[in-house]
Amino acid sequence: MRPDPTPHASPTALPGYAATARIDELRATEYRHLDTDGQVYLDYAGAGVAARAQVRAHHDRLLAGLYGNPHSENPTSVAAGSLVESARQAVLDFFRADPAEYAVVFTPNASGACRLVGEAYDFGRAAPLVLTWDNHNSVNGIREYARSARAPVRYVPLSGPELRVAEPDLVAALDAGRGGLARRWGRPGRRGLLAYPAQSNFSGVQHPLGWVELAQRRGYDVLLDAAGFAPTNRLDLSVARPDFVCLSWYKLFGYPTGVGALLARRSALARLRRPWFAGGTIRAVSVQGGWHRPMDDESAFEDGTLNFLSIPDVEFGLRWLDSIGVDLVHTRVGLLTDWLLARLASLRHDSGGPLVQVYGPATGTGRGGTVTFNLRHPDGTLVDERLVAREAAAAGLSVRTGCFCNPGAGEGAFGISRASTRQRLLAGIDTIDRYLTALRLPTGGAVRVSFGLASTATDAERLVAFVQSTYLNRDAGAGPPLPPRLRC
Repeated sequence: MRPDPTPHASPTALPGYAATARIDELRATEYRHLDTDGQVYLDYAGAGVAARAQVRAHHDRLLAGLYGNPHSENPTSVAAGSLVESARQAVLDFFRADPAEYAVVFTPNASGACRLVGEAYDFGRAAPLVLTWDNHNSVNGIREYARSARAPVRYVPLSGPELRVAEPDLVAALDAGRGGLARRWGRPGRRGLLAYPAQSNFSGVQHPLGWVELAQRRGYDVLLDAAGFAPTNRLDLSVARPDFVCLSWYKLFGYPTGVGALLARRSALARLRRPWFAGGTIRAVSVQGGWHRPMDDESAFEDGTLNFLSIPDVEFGLRWLDSIGVDLVHTRVGLLTDWLLARLASLRHDSGGPLVQVYGPATGTGRGGTVTFNLRHPDGTLVDERLVAREAAAAGLSVRTGCFCNPGAGEGAFGISRASTRQRLLAGIDTIDRYLTALRLPTGGAVRVSFGLASTATDAERLVAFVQSTYLNRDAGAGPPLPPRLRC
């Protein structure tokens, strides 16, 4: 546990901050574009930022060689294929994954990795899907595949103001109906799937990696969403060994976009049955015979031509992050998060009421560098997050507002009951704003800030200064007209 920061001191005064000075040096050189025009970037949970070295490496590689579609045997194809395979090995090395146990499937993003698992998993009445409330919609969407297969879908709720999952609730969901259903449908060896995030993209809560083994002992495969966790935390697949891991590389180091990965245990990958095939995924196919034979390795899941000009950038990005040190980034992000939480908690109106309401853990224990909150007027009413978005943008701050594609965490944070959502949906409400009014919610989301690889004390201080100068002791008023909410 890190020491409690003094709320009014600079983050630079925190014990251990000086030991992370290399990040400040990189910010002044490789990431100096972050400070262009006085901007403040606080959306690392949305996307990382690219170093100048990454862009130079991409430029130099393309101008130094010639690379063609890898689905051939000509020299340019072999050159491209070699770089793709080198990147595959670099991914395994970075996550300390045994290549005999794990395969790397390149995808467009983490969402694409989730879809690969969902569409090909052997769901059924004796093979349920268990999800935590706290999941990104890319994971929630897997339930549609499970429902199509008439599989049970069970959600594990969040509990308490810290928005964590109680382990007994998880165990109860995993164990529910397993023996009876397996016997009834004659598939006692059939498995189920547990899907959860290593780190919440809403609250920053870090859910235990020990749940992987807990679920596997109960006959489940585990899909671990590591998109929010991996950029600032070490994920060691020689220790925690989930069956599937979903990643987006731009979340780790900003560049390239449009490339993600599914890391899968080879034994689990072999159990997937794809509902279709595409170019590059088959060894042989017949039109007249109506048959096809899939590839026998991870390429059976890589549809069409891979992004062979960008996948080599993944290897450079991993080497770059490794050279800085994931542990160093983790320490810096933890210090800034601790300081920010303490500083936000200290802000109070002259009326005595708090200016900031944080959702999730109020300290740095068991959480990452994502902080979600709403602001309150002196009378206790919430500041509309759309107004905060507009005014933060005008001040040069890049923050995220809304509900962050995580409805379960939002429902838990705002105290929305299952009965009320069903009742209001049945009423045929046709807009987001009318839906929120029907639920009697004072606003439609929250404000999210997140730290990452190149974050500095100045970033955190600028945010607090903006919040304090703009909203402290500011009475609720009519305010400017705000655009309608189009999604959530």
